[in-house]
Amino acid sequence: MLSARGVDTSVLPENVTVERPRNPEHGDYATNLAMQVGKRAGVAPRELAGWLAESLAQRDEIHSAEVAGPGFLNLRLAADAQGAIVRDVLTRGETFGSGDLYQDLRVNLEFVSANPTGPIHLGGSRWAAAGDALGRVLQAQGAEVTREYYFNDAGAQIDRFVSSLVAAAKGEGTPEDGYGGAYIGEIASEVLRREPGALELPAAERDEVFRRTGVGLMFDEIKRSLHEFRTDFDVFFHEDSLHNSGAVTESLERLKESGNLYEAEGAWWLRSSEFGDDKDRVVIKSDGAPAYIAGDIAYLKDKRDRGFELCLYMLGADHHGYISRLKAAAAAMGDDPDSVEVLIGQLVNLVREGEPVRMSKRAGTVVTLEDLVEAVGVDAARYSLIRSSVDSPVDIDLDLISKHTNDNPVFYVQYAHARLSSLQRNAVSLGIDRGSVTEADLGLLTHDREGDLIRTLGEFPRVVHSAAELREPHRVARYLEDLASAYHRFYDSCRVLQPGDDRAGPLTIARLQLCEATRQVLANGLSLLGVSAPEQM
Repeated sequence: MLSARGVDTSVLPENVTVERPRNPEHGDYATNLAMQVGKRAGVAPRELAGWLAESLAQRDEIHSAEVAGPGFLNLRLAADAQGAIVRDVLTRGETFGSGDLYQDLRVNLEFVSANPTGPIHLGGSRWAAAGDALGRVLQAQGAEVTREYYFNDAGAQIDRFVSSLVAAAKGEGTPEDGYGGAYIGEIASEVLRREPGALELPAAERDEVFRRTGVGLMFDEIKRSLHEFRTDFDVFFHEDSLHNSGAVTESLERLKESGNLYEAEGAWWLRSSEFGDDKDRVVIKSDGAPAYIAGDIAYLKDKRDRGFELCLYMLGADHHGYISRLKAAAAAMGDDPDSVEVLIGQLVNLVREGEPVRMSKRAGTVVTLEDLVEAVGVDAARYSLIRSSVDSPVDIDLDLISKHTNDNPVFYVQYAHARLSSLQRNAVSLGIDRGSVTEADLGLLTHDREGDLIRTLGEFPRVVHSAAELREPHRVARYLEDLASAYHRFYDSCRVLQPGDDRAGPLTIARLQLCEATRQVLANGLSLLGVSAPEQM
């Protein structure tokens, strides 16, 4: 198809990239569209950029359109067009930033899934914060998200946990390979309080009492600490249900029938190397017991049978092999490997006064979620665990995130929201009503700092879209810091209210609308992170 200029418009990309230039002198927005398609369209990029500039300059929303370099197009918005961004924020309110990237997509998001053998450590804490934030971001893009915790209540680690409880109840030391820490003694004492005669029972019955009651107590504590961390789950899935229901056996029989499970060296192997894994995996060991991956296969099938179109797994740093392993399992079952996605998180280190913090008061060997929350509070803990990409190790400076200064990122963002809330209260106390956004003359917002703040507001929907698409909720946190910075610069340059104001001119009203739009976007972003938006600090 040819345009009026004779350009073949079929070469246009499906998505046109428009970005904010780093140097504000280059305009409000820039695009390299002409350079992308010029040659394919049979037109010199700079010439095509000139045609685009000529056409765009005629639009009311565009103040100027200029060609730069070999074919870049720099755009400046008209004041009224910038005001439309403020109006859009205030009209949409809490929904500003949401989109339909994953409209009605059914997503199973499994995260944390720590073994019920001790309190949640720092790695699990990172997943609790980042996983919950990712769920919120995906929901903001239209997905139907089910947060799921895989309750690993089968296997050798539970046996070690039980033996540790029994030893503590008897007043003995921690068994070899057992679990230590004050919490073991606390749980053992509670088991005895509920089951006074447990130690007098035959060994098998005694261990079953400690297993049933002790694991239940530990898991109740995990749920409580997660809930207090503002991380709640829709489903707690028990691993042993896969074995008890026959789901594991059924899945393995299906693989045998398809020929994707073969016998060798007395064991049964999955032909995972034929589906992208680096090697075949033992699924049934030589002693006839299922390997751990057997449960993983049945669990994945169960998720898909429940209707989930995307199964997201958030796993720890030592689980890289699961990426190809789970995708291969899906393919071997005749399923779409793209329905499986595995995110790998890296380690978290705590630092205080320049020294690493390694020991918990209660767990003994590791720092726990409760230790972190006790030290800095829920907001600072969540924000600090979310604001860095999960695939990178992170050091959290406890001294820094405890400070009420602008050096502390969470304080910096929350203070901007509190400052904006205070501004609106002050306006009311002065008898100034900012009125309806439809009546405000937002075209008066022409100051450079106003324009910078407005354009930053306009970036929020794109940031949320990217955070969902790339599974990177930290992008929201970093954006909020940029927005807070843009607001503080605006506030320092543009008078909004002064003591003694008793009337509101059109510019004051417009700036109050801009401030309220900024407060709304800060609140929306903090909500996506599960962090509070205080009205005063």
